[in-house]
Amino acid sequence: MSSTTTLQKEGGPTGNPGDGQPSDGLKAGLKNRHLSMIAIGGVIGAGLFVGSGGGIAKAGPAILISYALVGAMVVFVMRMLGEMAAASPNSGSFSAYADRALGRWAGFSIGWLYWFFWVVVLAVEATAGAAILESWIPAVPQWAWALIVMAVLTATNLGSVASYGEFEFWFAGIKVVAIGAFVIVGMLAVFGVLPGSDNPGAGFAHLTDAGGFFPNGYGAVLTGVLMVVFSFMGSEIVTLAAGESENPRKAVTRATNSVIWRIGVFYLGSIFIVLTLLPWNDKSITEKGSYVAALDSIGIAHAGTIMEVIVLTAVLSCLNSGLYTASRMAFSLGERGDAPKAFAKVNKNGVPVAAILGSTVFGFVAVYFNYAFKDTVFNFLLNSSGAIALFVWLVICFTQLKMRGILVREAPEKLTVKMWLFPWLTWATAALIMFVIGYMFVDDANREVVTLSTLVAGVVVLVGVVLDFRRKKALQG
Repeated sequence: MSSTTTLQKEGGPTGNPGDGQPSDGLKAGLKNRHLSMIAIGGVIGAGLFVGSGGGIAKAGPAILISYALVGAMVVFVMRMLGEMAAASPNSGSFSAYADRALGRWAGFSIGWLYWFFWVVVLAVEATAGAAILESWIPAVPQWAWALIVMAVLTATNLGSVASYGEFEFWFAGIKVVAIGAFVIVGMLAVFGVLPGSDNPGAGFAHLTDAGGFFPNGYGAVLTGVLMVVFSFMGSEIVTLAAGESENPRKAVTRATNSVIWRIGVFYLGSIFIVLTLLPWNDKSITEKGSYVAALDSIGIAHAGTIMEVIVLTAVLSCLNSGLYTASRMAFSLGERGDAPKAFAKVNKNGVPVAAILGSTVFGFVAVYFNYAFKDTVFNFLLNSSGAIALFVWLVICFTQLKMRGILVREAPEKLTVKMWLFPWLTWATAALIMFVIGYMFVDDANREVVTLSTLVAGVVVLVGVVLDFRRKKALQG
């Protein structure tokens, strides 16, 4: 049996990588510009705009180190994932690779956990978007806006993968342009050369003039890590989408190689601007939000409304990508026999309709729980999915450790992207992720999240192990 055939039968690509014609029924409807913008915008979530103020208040200017640590972790994880995805583009991405490298139970477990994470995110983002829209048009109740937003984006995903790509191209484009403009305008204001700016232009003085760079101690950096880590979730979406692109291998390679500057500019760059425009303990950062406060300090009119538009765009982008990601993971699970077979069926446009509708239905149910049982059922869903991002990254580390050996043995020519300093940097990244998870158990604010997430993950893994055992027993019998 050839190495290529082996990879195809045991969790590798279902078609010829790079030819844009996957044989699993999905169509290569994503253009290079779609993938490029999905890759760039995938690391920019609403959490960056909404949640950064809390991190600044906890850690002060040292929050930059928190962002740098988490950013480095994401860069390394994406490099590992890029190595596997470039060699074997697959709509199931890390779930399919875990299936191949660690065992059927691992692919089953991480696939369903990832699906669960994104369908809960659908409810969170739909509610957040509905709150903004209701503030603009109060005649329509918030629940109706949530319904409308979910319905519209479901329709675009049902149309074709190109519809998803086009919507995401524009959604991500607005985020990218907005942050790029913010960094450029902010930097001019920092040095006092922006015409008409209300900011005193203190240069870098605000990084140390309010209690030093570590005003709340060195330990606040770790607290900051816990606060910012979840805003990075989504960078791995491009590896799922690459399977439906014109040139999967090229798209994955480009996205992997560009992740460093994307995180550097969008996260570190924009937070750096906030911290140099205002003292970290300025009350407006927590009251208005870090970006609104920064824009107000420059003298930008209607800063709050501008940020509401950008946040709404980020929310819709996250919703759009969340539905796409959940449906493609469900499709991959269905293909491998780990989900209902209907999930693996596509229509004439190459769209997995049942997988999309199944994910949407759970999303609608979660939205209902958010309104009817916010403090009980929905709070449980939210907390029990909160740490799954870290579990996914950890599984990617262990999968890459095994997959490198498989690829070297069976198809070394496909190793066009390689993890740096293998295996030491992979092990170091896994250790850092495990440290963060362990630290969450002793942190009062995150203990419930990591405990419930671990319990849910344990149940799913147990189900996966039992099903895997029964399959093996049936084959032997």
